[in-house]
Amino acid sequence: MLKKVSRNDERLRRHVRVRRKISGTPECPRLNVFRSNAHIHVQIIDDVNGNTLVSASSVELKLANGGNIEAAKTVGKAIAERALEKNITNVVFDRGGYIYTGRVKAVAEAAREAGLKF
Repeated sequence: MLKKVSRNDERLRRHVRVRRKISGTPECPRLNVFRSNAHIHVQIIDDVNGNTLVSASSVELKLANGGNIEAAKTVGKAIAERALEKNITNVVFDRGGYIYTGRVKAVAEAAREAGLKF
């Protein structure tokens, strides 16, 4: 009898596969996205030193509905503004194993529009 693998286990497997190729450096840190049903979290990470440089989330911004595309756009804009304050302009995008559509795409596009380059 076959056991069904959970969607999150499949996502984590994809994330590990992507992380073999993507790594954040002090010059070009990694923009990581995590989404749950209710919220979205974004971090800019320097993997060489193991530091989170900047973070933003729909929880922290106290958005009424943190699980929709509008909230993702707000979080993307907030992370870009905070990154530019710390003189971070170039990042590498890590979609976290999620498909590049919907909220993940909205975060990326909002961050690009606000000034991040990736």
